[in-house]
Amino acid sequence: MKFITWNVNGLRACMGKGFLEFVQLESPDFICLQETKMQEGQAEVKLEGYRQFWNSAQKKGYSGTAIFAKEAPLSVSYDIGAEGHDMEGRSITLEYPEFYLITEYTPNAQDKLARIDYRLEWEAARRNYLKELDQKKPIILCGDLNVAHQEIDLKNPKSNRGNAGFSDEERDAFEQLLGIGLVDSYRYLYPDTTGQYTWWSYRFNARANNAGWRIDYFLLSERMKDRIQEVQLRNDIFGSDHCPVVLELK
Repeated sequence: MKFITWNVNGLRACMGKGFLEFVQLESPDFICLQETKMQEGQAEVKLEGYRQFWNSAQKKGYSGTAIFAKEAPLSVSYDIGAEGHDMEGRSITLEYPEFYLITEYTPNAQDKLARIDYRLEWEAARRNYLKELDQKKPIILCGDLNVAHQEIDLKNPKSNRGNAGFSDEERDAFEQLLGIGLVDSYRYLYPDTTGQYTWWSYRFNARANNAGWRIDYFLLSERMKDRIQEVQLRNDIFGSDHCPVVLELK
């Protein structure tokens, strides 16, 4: 099975930069999107053979997630079942016989960590939500988790220490997330690989200089790790300030 996650930073804009052609060429079983920045129906997304699931923010042009799936799920749920965390369209869960698939756009802590308190509330609520799911069947969590876990996961760790996405608080929360029994699929296959990122600032020619961050992930329940066949960070694909991540499971 092939899964793709991609923060498209505005799906309508990304569709003008080759999004549909990329999906048709890759033909994944699932494509999970973050930062769609649109309501369902604002643009026609023509992907034959895919069922579409949308969770849009109440605020138009902001946040939002979507999953396009070839196979019908057993059930669909939106958000993370926690009061106060259901207005920004940040999560979708599809249930299948063998697993739950969750796409997520984790809140950004923002400059000077202005939103760190909300971010940590989200982290705690999401951990509880995932724990409950994982007790029922394995989970596949993917998306823009807005944190670089280790120094190996960004180009300039020293100068970014304490900034949003690389604060001690966010990194600790990521450790706690792994601690509920999840595996970072890319690091499972490539524990020491450097210079591989999924997001680059639009400033300072960051992408041309590969001054990036790895903040987009597939995290799998520990009991699924032997099924991980390949994980690719597709930095050859443009259309957003993030690149797609491709997971193949046996």
